[in-house]
Amino acid sequence: MRKLVYYIAVTADGFIAGPDGHTDFFPLEGDHMAWLIERYPETIPGHVRGAMGLADTAPRAFDTVLLGRRTHQVAVDAGLASGYPHLRQYVVTHRPADLPDEQGLTASDEDPVTVARRLKAEDSPLDIWLCGGGELAGALVGEIDEIRLKINPVLIGAGRPLISGPVPALPLVVRRRIGFDSGVSYVEYERAHSG
Repeated sequence: MRKLVYYIAVTADGFIAGPDGHTDFFPLEGDHMAWLIERYPETIPGHVRGAMGLADTAPRAFDTVLLGRRTHQVAVDAGLASGYPHLRQYVVTHRPADLPDEQGLTASDEDPVTVARRLKAEDSPLDIWLCGGGELAGALVGEIDEIRLKINPVLIGAGRPLISGPVPALPLVVRRRIGFDSGVSYVEYERAHSG
């Protein structure tokens, strides 16, 4: 069974976006970027992949992205039908009919846990990327197998948290930790297994 991986940028104080959804405080340059792009080229939005020489780069970690409506709305607000047309996209929303029709994009008001379980049961060598946001991560916390964070050296004091809502204690084990000269840290966590 493949894994649901919450891979996301976060501030040092635990926010994935500012109160209004902006993310311009995350550094887009530095030694961490080449490493992340090499490892996760499919997480680069479709509209910039060509300019970065990634247009024909095959996915390495994920073939499917699961995201909430507000996270998907960033691409729509930029005039795009979707942010990741090179991946299968599942947008969880209460109003699926409001989303533009886009090949490879499924908008669903189905319970996100049901969607995640169905995707995890598929036969694929690649995992599922939980792109955001915090509310969807909160709804899926029991289904998340790994959390991979790009922790940025910035405090913003308020904003959209990494995980929203009441969350039960979920023990994690650090699998990997890398510090970059840019100040960004990459940390991989997996669920601790009891017994």
